[in-house]
Amino acid sequence: MKKVLVIGSGAREHALAQAFLRSKQVERVIVSPGNDGMTDDGIQIESVPVTDLERLRDLALTQAVDLTFVGNEEPLTLGIVDVFQKVGLSIFGPSRAAAQLEGSKSFTKNILEKYNIPTAQSVTVTSLSAASKAVDTLGLPVVFKLDGLALGKGVTIVNDKTQVSDYLSELYTRDSHAKLVVESYLDGVEFSIFSLVGHNGVVTHAPIAQDHKRRFDHDKGPNTGGMGAYSPVRWISDETQDRAISELVMPTIKAMSEEGTPFTGVLYTGVMLTKDGPKVIEFNVRFGDPEAQVVLPQYMGDFYELIDKLHQGKDVTPSWQKDDVYVGVVLAAEGYPESPITGALVPKVEDVAPLLINYAGVKNGMASGGRVATVVAHGQDATTAQQKVYDKIKQLITDLQYRQDIAYQAVQHENK
Repeated sequence: MKKVLVIGSGAREHALAQAFLRSKQVERVIVSPGNDGMTDDGIQIESVPVTDLERLRDLALTQAVDLTFVGNEEPLTLGIVDVFQKVGLSIFGPSRAAAQLEGSKSFTKNILEKYNIPTAQSVTVTSLSAASKAVDTLGLPVVFKLDGLALGKGVTIVNDKTQVSDYLSELYTRDSHAKLVVESYLDGVEFSIFSLVGHNGVVTHAPIAQDHKRRFDHDKGPNTGGMGAYSPVRWISDETQDRAISELVMPTIKAMSEEGTPFTGVLYTGVMLTKDGPKVIEFNVRFGDPEAQVVLPQYMGDFYELIDKLHQGKDVTPSWQKDDVYVGVVLAAEGYPESPITGALVPKVEDVAPLLINYAGVKNGMASGGRVATVVAHGQDATTAQQKVYDKIKQLITDLQYRQDIAYQAVQHENK
């Protein structure tokens, strides 16, 4: 029987742990640092932070872990895969060099432009004057992307000159040499493709997802790490998905190899379907959160076997459900994302049964962070799944906050 280590602490890592636990080959799943809510599933929690690469390596060695799966982006950009591989540990994820696809927006734009992969026009700048000039060149609205990791909150869309002035003044007062990608605004429909990249093959056709980044209903308010998601996105055609994979995903994987930084692990391609076709918005080098919570339950095979075979360069035959739509709604602390108020009572597994719940910021049954849990329902269509999840959430006794319109795009398409 196998032992698996999942690195991270949120609802995404909880969903990953559950996926591995469904495997008949897996005896134990360890999550580090995890959170208290995961223990209801019999998951072993360890307290090693995601940034302590050496202690995580030692944990995998002392626990005789057979496979490590990195859920969180930070240790990937710090080079955890390189650290584990040096001592012969099996770990699924990109090297530090390949993780730059998420860790550096400018690195990604250079790859996309060099290999003519469709994306928004952009300029990378390191000064206030250069940023202002780039805005003049690209026009409004314009997108600002901070170069490093920003935990899903590093993208700002500005629509007028006053907003531009305020944003740039604040940024360059704080850091006079801040590296900023200034990008033309793409108009269209956004969706996410998840590709599992092994040493000798790629699983490209996982169910696509659509998440909801804005804090409030009708896509109002500040950007967050994600307030909910649904999958599959049935109103985006198979032909569009195939085109995005062939024009965006596969050329990027090939480009990374040609650059001497071959990619393995989870490649998350954020796609904007414009009037000119699909274009890359961003790459992440791990599953999305909350997308993982609605994609992973759709895997019908043995998830451990899938990842293990990909890691070993063996052929795989993935199996995803086709019948239902999964809708996940994030429960967040009041005041999230600016100033989350901790201490709210968190619903228990039995409170949401028979629906799924994945825990994030939970300690001793109370909210300890911004995003606290994701409640997931599925049904024959998005309308049914949405109704199920909100019917259950409205029965809960909690002060946690949530959007009330997750999957609205799909519901609108179904009820035209």
